[in-house]
Amino acid sequence: MEKLTCATAKQIDFVDFLASLGYEPSKIRNSDYWYKSPLRDEQTASFKVNRKLNVWYDHGIGKGGDLIDFGKEYFRCTTSELLQKLSTGNAETFLFHLQEKPKLINISSGISTGEKKKDGEAKILVTDSRVISDSRLISYLEKRNIPLEVAKQYCHEVDFLLHGKKQAAIGFKNNSGGYELRSAYFKGGSSPKAVSFIDVEAKCLNIFEGFFDFLSYKAMTQKATEPPPNILVLNSLAFFQKSWELMEKHESVNLYLDRDEAGIKLTKEALERNPEKFTDQSILYSNNKDLNDWLKQPETLKPVKKHGRSI
Repeated sequence: MEKLTCATAKQIDFVDFLASLGYEPSKIRNSDYWYKSPLRDEQTASFKVNRKLNVWYDHGIGKGGDLIDFGKEYFRCTTSELLQKLSTGNAETFLFHLQEKPKLINISSGISTGEKKKDGEAKILVTDSRVISDSRLISYLEKRNIPLEVAKQYCHEVDFLLHGKKQAAIGFKNNSGGYELRSAYFKGGSSPKAVSFIDVEAKCLNIFEGFFDFLSYKAMTQKATEPPPNILVLNSLAFFQKSWELMEKHESVNLYLDRDEAGIKLTKEALERNPEKFTDQSILYSNNKDLNDWLKQPETLKPVKKHGRSI
């Protein structure tokens, strides 16, 4: 491959480039993708990429720019050295590809997902869903230690358009018809936003913050012989407070929320509200952010056990 020019390198999609380096966004707001900074250690995401403009800004150090500026900071090299790296990087290191700059699209028909937008803002358009078969998505599931047969039971392979660019992701449907969409290159919600409630008429309810934690639980309990519980996947912590009525209808509720400030706070609130009904199951993965992070540890798949209430 010929050595890239600066102009060509700046056309590399920044989000895909960060994904090739192993970074996924913590949150997405319209064209803004927020990350925990690749340039330093931090707990709260303050590194922003505007995908429309294809530029970045690190609020923690007050620096920003285009992909060339980032590459020089990240690799601690000169512009010439960076262009050489980008030109000769192997597929395992650089999985990105050159793309047209994303364009905002205004969609008036089709299945519209994503946050409610103002006129003229970009929307996600889901164009197709099918059984999971894409090798890249299967590889993504494997990296997260989710068996394909488990994912196929609850998820689909979903095609969607964002900023005019076609993408594919693992899609988990909510009760209002929207999707949670995940891949190695994308993490986002869909609209209409809602919880996913799986009712098997059980007296016990298991609550998960995200669907990969739910899939992790199903992976760990594939051989379970006891009756399954009802399942509530929040898809957003914003729905926790709105789900009290549903929780109260069950005799017992197991909480598998994230081990971050927000998840711990809501778990404590539930335990204080009714310590006999609610059980904190996050003790299982107390040294990890969430259940899937724990499942990805280099041990063999572990069976689920019931744990105590304190956090």
